[in-house]
Amino acid sequence: MMLDKVLIANRGEIALRILRACRQMDIPVVAAYSTADRDQKHVLLAEEAVCIGPPSSAQSYLNMAVLMSTAEVSGATAIHPGYGFLSENADFAESVEQSGFIFIGPRAETIRLMGDKTSAIQEMQAAGVPCVPGSGKPLTADDTENRKIADRIGYPVIIKAAGGGGGRGMHVVYEASALAGAIDMARREASSFFGNPSVYMEKYLELPRHIEIQVLADEHGNAIHLGERDCSPQRRHQKVVEESPAPGITPEQRAEIGELCVAACKRIGYRGAGTFEFLYENGEFHFIEMNTRIQVEHPVTEMVTGVDLVAEQLRIAAGEKLQYTQDDIVIRGHAIECRVNAEHPETFTPSPGKITQYHSPGGPGIRMDSHIYTGYSVPPYYDSLIGKLIAYGDDRDAARARLDMALSEMIIEGIQSNLSLHQWIINDPDFAAGGMSIHWLEKRLRQRAGRG
Repeated sequence: MMLDKVLIANRGEIALRILRACRQMDIPVVAAYSTADRDQKHVLLAEEAVCIGPPSSAQSYLNMAVLMSTAEVSGATAIHPGYGFLSENADFAESVEQSGFIFIGPRAETIRLMGDKTSAIQEMQAAGVPCVPGSGKPLTADDTENRKIADRIGYPVIIKAAGGGGGRGMHVVYEASALAGAIDMARREASSFFGNPSVYMEKYLELPRHIEIQVLADEHGNAIHLGERDCSPQRRHQKVVEESPAPGITPEQRAEIGELCVAACKRIGYRGAGTFEFLYENGEFHFIEMNTRIQVEHPVTEMVTGVDLVAEQLRIAAGEKLQYTQDDIVIRGHAIECRVNAEHPETFTPSPGKITQYHSPGGPGIRMDSHIYTGYSVPPYYDSLIGKLIAYGDDRDAARARLDMALSEMIIEGIQSNLSLHQWIINDPDFAAGGMSIHWLEKRLRQRAGRG
């Protein structure tokens, strides 16, 4: 193993997850932390910990120069970016490798290629991966041409930021008279949010599900897929509950779309862990983007395949060949994950503060990935995610029953959390049946609030 020491350039539960994988493989770690995170569990457990700045992300976790300096002075040979922050920043990946360190993730050129949605779509089309009908390229300032594209696709259409994500810079258009205004607004938002005014157009699917395919690929040209996840319960384009396998997806469908994703990995020379995200409607997959990093929801894939995805990231970064072939990957049982946030379960207002009591649930098939503990203070400066509760069972009903029990056992006091929201979701008859669209949760939340 050539990874002599890994710098963890992240915080929270993913930083602790990376530390655990490194410890299992006898790789020393350096925890980079802001002043707000000096009491994080991974900081307390790491062999070394270096403060990289004040609470502001721009001055700490997004400060490339400071992170590079920290790697150098600590003697780290590799940097793991986790998810969020700099994990999909091509400039950071390039700087890391040009400075002689190992970036635990794809090459910079791959991140750039897949980070621009229009170039990613073009590559997927060339690889035979099904895509949403759309412009296939950035829209110009020619209103007449844009109307022709919309007419060809068919209304409703959606305008998206080419360099964006998270629902920002997206506008649905139902009629031609609103098209030009929506494009202009999307361009302004894309420029403001992402520094890139480029936008493109796609067919707006009315009731799709969000299904994604997990892949692993090494630098020797080997690639495999590890089945699919259903991440359809979403609020404001943010995932809330994820599961694997996806209800209603047949083994034949899994194999077909998985093989196309593997072929695409080989085409673009992908390296590391990655996720192909699709909208799924009427039995058809439509590619929307690729995430070139480990995903928040990776544990459900680990539970049903038995593959440690973070450990595989480390092995791939060290130059090793994949230790699995496609025939080794077998989906067994079912796993469901709830994202536990420090927020009010109905208003979704963030709830930072000191946790006065914490009890983690247990029992067969229960996994809790979290950095919190009794006495820990949730800072107000970052994302409200404080943990992920995962339940595994022989089938979906068993996993859901275990998840319900675990949620009822879990205690988080001193701050607000969304545990009651998750219990409400998993006990909803629609969720119990499976196969909801990405709009289902927001509709149910409106109904619960009496807004129809």
